[in-house]
Amino acid sequence: MKRVVIFASGSGSNAENLIKFFHNIDNVSVIQVLTNNPHAKVLDRCKRLNISALSFNRVAFSKSEDVLNILKKQKPDLIILAGFLWKFPKFILNHYENKVINIHPALLPKYGGKGMYGMHVHNAVVANNEKKTGITIHYVNENYDEGSIIFQAKCDVLPTDTPEDLASKIHLLEMEYFPKVVNDLLNE
Repeated sequence: MKRVVIFASGSGSNAENLIKFFHNIDNVSVIQVLTNNPHAKVLDRCKRLNISALSFNRVAFSKSEDVLNILKKQKPDLIILAGFLWKFPKFILNHYENKVINIHPALLPKYGGKGMYGMHVHNAVVANNEKKTGITIHYVNENYDEGSIIFQAKCDVLPTDTPEDLASKIHLLEMEYFPKVVNDLLNE
């Protein structure tokens, strides 16, 4: 049985999509969701889906080994960042080399880095009159959005698209491809 832990900071739509996708797959289980936001809607989703969820603060995450110790007990085969906004500490990454992945709402290396998430990305894509955008699933390293790319999916940016239109297009790509790519990684 492959074990998955998800980190999320917000609404948790990607986390829920992953949980539901793997619910009926015999060899994969989402065993825990961790969040840095005690008010994140992902906690409500996990309660409804009967998935263990915990919140933690910055000290527990990056200044002590509290979160690392939780991960060690859970023994994940893969750690998935699904809308998780904090930079992952190097000491955790060292324990889980090539086992931490992230999804980004743009075609990296464009529109990555600190502060580039969600609507910030979509606003920048529209402001720069890009013709294409998409999603990037990548390994996590010690720098924001600089890990090796695993997968990208593209969509057109129409001249009439607003940042909200792009958010909708990106959300559809995430819902379609993220679980499939995770499943492929777990079954390599």
